[in-house]
Amino acid sequence: MPATCRAWVEIDMGKPTGFLEIQRELPADRSPVGRVKDWNEFHEHMPEPKLQAQGARCMDCGIPFCHTGTLIAGMASGCPINNLIPEWNDLVYRGLWREALDRLHKTNNFPEFTGRVCPAPCEGSCVLGMNNPPVTIKNIECAIIDKGFAEGWVTPHVPAKRTGKKVAVVGSGPAGLACAAQLNRVGHTVTVFERADRPGGLLMYGIPNMKLDKREVVLRRLKVLEQEGVKFVCNTEVGKDYPAEKLLKEFDATVLCGGATKPRDLPIEGRQLKGVHFAMEFLTANTKHVLDKKEAYVDAAGKDVIVIGGGDTGTDCVGTSLRHGCKSLIQLEILPKPPLERAADNPWPQWPKVYKMDYGQEEAAAKFGADPRQYLVTAKRLIDDGHGAVKAIEIVKIEWVKDEKGRFTPREIAGTEQVLPAQLVLLAMGFVGPEETALKPLGVERDERSNAKAELGKFSTNIPGVFAAGDMRRGQSLVVWAINEGRGAARECDRYLMGQTDLP
Repeated sequence: MPATCRAWVEIDMGKPTGFLEIQRELPADRSPVGRVKDWNEFHEHMPEPKLQAQGARCMDCGIPFCHTGTLIAGMASGCPINNLIPEWNDLVYRGLWREALDRLHKTNNFPEFTGRVCPAPCEGSCVLGMNNPPVTIKNIECAIIDKGFAEGWVTPHVPAKRTGKKVAVVGSGPAGLACAAQLNRVGHTVTVFERADRPGGLLMYGIPNMKLDKREVVLRRLKVLEQEGVKFVCNTEVGKDYPAEKLLKEFDATVLCGGATKPRDLPIEGRQLKGVHFAMEFLTANTKHVLDKKEAYVDAAGKDVIVIGGGDTGTDCVGTSLRHGCKSLIQLEILPKPPLERAADNPWPQWPKVYKMDYGQEEAAAKFGADPRQYLVTAKRLIDDGHGAVKAIEIVKIEWVKDEKGRFTPREIAGTEQVLPAQLVLLAMGFVGPEETALKPLGVERDERSNAKAELGKFSTNIPGVFAAGDMRRGQSLVVWAINEGRGAARECDRYLMGQTDLP
């Protein structure tokens, strides 16, 4: 039995019948109509007594799948960082909030991030979720850390002594931050290189402020890391502003956590037209404008907006466009509409692939009367307004059929073409791999998907002393997987430097 399971079994759950007596309840979100008028976080807080009651729903299930962190059918089942969920659920129920925070920090460096933006695979594998609504794990996690900061329990922990070893971390997203935090904890001197003007990576510029507040949440944690001794060097792109080869000379080890930031493009007629942008270009400039009020950005105000892509990034484009005051909004999705309940081939404890409306779709429905997503459609061409800008998009319905090798591929359905007005088209179709700026000059080997080649669990590349973690190693994934890999790479980097490691 895993150590995390053994630790949990020793605790007697405070209310074994809580899941029978208490219904799942989440805090109310701010009104979709009202919240699109600002950039503040849209989640409301829940009173402590209600949070404690929700913690009591954790059902003493014996084998807590919620923190297994395994991959089933290519998707996360349970928490990838193995959060000790039953333990801190019970502690919250008992009112032992500081003890719950200590338990939470044992596995998660940044619960204020995951508690806000993680899709909660832990809830998808909650045993209670087999036949009832699962425990509100994500909400309780967020409440624990927010209370910790409010009460002053989250303080900098400066290492008692330094090892004399210097480590460079390239990239300050969730993988880089987790790696830096862990390496600094054991006394190494850590320098984090970030090409943007602020640290945080996608936490800072890839996720909009209404979902993850930059000043109140992200910068708050960055300040703690700086006080603990982590050094951030911004406006510095390794391989461009700072020679990548210099890392090997000036540092005892390097961990590459640059993410998978090369966006998937849309090679169709009219792609070169003005008004067609990658999602990250749109979101990054917008957040800079929200923070600084002087950054030029792509404005969706008064425009017919088409978002191509149905994932989290597409949703963020929807929410951002609505806050600009767009004229209309349609989100195109090439996949079919998910079922309302789990399909037979998607059993528990797999991640439930079911239909839901995220915050952006809720806001669009409140403004325009319906979910903005159109399923089983693809873009065919972008239409010029005669002056080099996009004025419309032609779409066509598709069906998924098997090719000669048995693989499902999309096929257009003749006669279903449709032209939609569009003065702004946002491409949110995911990412195809990391950029080469740091990898190529270092000579880091790549896998078949162009990611940095480094074995999971070891994280070492073909270059001695150079490690890789997060999306740069595994490809586009969840924030919680990035934290998992950042912690793992820190452990192996520490072992490389010291011959052994005490890092978890």
